[in-house]
Amino acid sequence: MISLYLEKFMDKDKEKNLVYELERLNWEMSLLYEVSNAMRTTLKLDHIFYIILTALTSHEGLGFNRAMMFLVNEKEATLEGVMGIGPHTAEEAGKIWHAISRSKMTLEDFIASYDTFKHDPDSKLNSIVKGIKMPLREDMGILALTILEGMPFEITTHEAKKLVDQETQKTLSTDFFVTVPMKAKDKVLGAILVDNIFNKKPITKSDMKMLTMFANHAGLAIENSRLYEETVYLSNIDWLTKLWNYGRFQHHLALELERAKVHDSNISLVMLDVDNFKHYNDTFGHMKGDAALKEIAYILQSKSRKFDTVARYGGEEFGIIMPNTSKENARLFSERLRGEVEKMYAEDAGLEPKKRLTISCGIATYPEDTLSKEDLIAMADTALYEAKRAGKNRSCIYSSVMGCKKAG
Repeated sequence: MISLYLEKFMDKDKEKNLVYELERLNWEMSLLYEVSNAMRTTLKLDHIFYIILTALTSHEGLGFNRAMMFLVNEKEATLEGVMGIGPHTAEEAGKIWHAISRSKMTLEDFIASYDTFKHDPDSKLNSIVKGIKMPLREDMGILALTILEGMPFEITTHEAKKLVDQETQKTLSTDFFVTVPMKAKDKVLGAILVDNIFNKKPITKSDMKMLTMFANHAGLAIENSRLYEETVYLSNIDWLTKLWNYGRFQHHLALELERAKVHDSNISLVMLDVDNFKHYNDTFGHMKGDAALKEIAYILQSKSRKFDTVARYGGEEFGIIMPNTSKENARLFSERLRGEVEKMYAEDAGLEPKKRLTISCGIATYPEDTLSKEDLIAMADTALYEAKRAGKNRSCIYSSVMGCKKAG
């Protein structure tokens, strides 16, 4: 009789476990479906990072206290922090959890809050994570090993903690944590680190399984985003000089003019043309001509400021958009460029001095000369042709006496 009772009790226990497992499996599938749908709405890397890490930390997601993402920089053989979501101190954790319980935000609500997170100056953990950069070597600790070995690590015991790089542990203020690699087509792209530093909740095998599935989704989404960004980039650059192309030049100029209107600032536009290029091409051939355009493009790019836009406008003509730059400062800059190009080809054998490669520059400024994008280009071009007419190898500032038919 007792054995029969025990058997029934055990059957009920098994039934409960089975129900629990089925409910969890249903929840896991629903969560992955929701996150996958969210990731399909964007191809921006930062947004994808945010969706993954939000799903890992949201109370409706996996509910980890904190989640951090690191990506491999193949060129420098380093691992770099890209985003961290979660509180950095216990006090901050208390405030966040109190706010969440009051607002009753769903996972969908959290995912939709990307723009708020992006502009949050109080996200200390995110700033700390983004400041981490380490060489990909075995002696650099668990994060590096996660990439090099391509496998997860569970730092959930004091013995395992001995493997942790002390500097990284101190920087992140972490204690016990787990890491999983993000892969795409058997290539390790980065790693995710999660912990429960504040509520001390154990990280279970089920958590690890879900975390690994999320990491796999993240790896594929990141790879797709990178391929998209590369395609967009290639469609906007000039194949020869690797500068922005005509279309991107027009786009950048329109954006900069809008910014200038909002901030009541000026923009100078420098249009440049390579002097004697046809003669150079005819004398030395197109391969040498292409090499010269690449050399001149390099000078323009390397001598410009980071926030200037340098583009190949067409043929041997280039454009440089210079925000917050007066007409006189643009002229001084153009003269430096002109001198650099002149010096580069000063000793060109087989060409008489007047047939060597130089550049002529034309300059127009918003709002001093015009408020129109089309007119700004036309005025800079007018000044450029005036420089050509006056003997080439010089910079010319636009003035109304030159005459310029305005657009419209």
